[in-house]
Amino acid sequence: MAEPNSLIAHLIELRGRVLKAVVSVFVVFLCLVYFAQDLYHWLATPLLDTLPENAQMIATDVASPFFAPFKLTMVLSFFIAIPVVLYQIWGFVAPGLYKNEKRLVVPLLVSSTLLFYLGMAFAYYVVFPLAFSFFTSVAPEGVVINTDISSYLNFVLKIFFAFGLAFEIPVAVVLMCWTGVTTPDALRAKRPYVIVGVFILGMLLTPPDIISQTLLAIPMWILFEFGIVVGGIYTRKKAEQEQQDNL
Repeated sequence: MAEPNSLIAHLIELRGRVLKAVVSVFVVFLCLVYFAQDLYHWLATPLLDTLPENAQMIATDVASPFFAPFKLTMVLSFFIAIPVVLYQIWGFVAPGLYKNEKRLVVPLLVSSTLLFYLGMAFAYYVVFPLAFSFFTSVAPEGVVINTDISSYLNFVLKIFFAFGLAFEIPVAVVLMCWTGVTTPDALRAKRPYVIVGVFILGMLLTPPDIISQTLLAIPMWILFEFGIVVGGIYTRKKAEQEQQDNL
């Protein structure tokens, strides 16, 4: 049982690290808030490039022209500050980890951050142009496409989160293999179920069109296969380390 003084010390350290994480997000926000309108225009570019002639985005709420760019800047500030946030988490839990666990956690933290960014970039540069082209091309005759800026922001943020989290699959697979929850061979045996599962998940996480569903499902499958390969490497290293420790 932890001593009261030790518990208080941990709580104080936790408070300090949470404060540092919040401050990092706030600092990034202060650097970006001046460019809030430009950032929203950059975010809206994939849609604006596919809108028919004379179509435009609109604001149906009085405060939307201010709050939509403001909200985007806040969310983007958190995304950019993720490395600092993860570093604070790592600094808090690292003293309680074994040496071999530390060797695993650091690469996973770095790779999870890069994969999340990669998922967002894939959504913006690949999924958005194709999906918005499809949506605007199937509009019924006589329907004018004027997308609300707040609705558009909520839509693309959901897609960003969906693809960012989906690209974390290799990290999840490596963790499951390393902790002994499963093995690479067992995951390979379940490959047909995984393929069906990623397409179902793609259907649930994306708009109801086959393009965005497929563009999410296929990378998830590829990342799953990549996770199996990396998980196998870590599993072998762990087994070799345990054998050396037993000698």
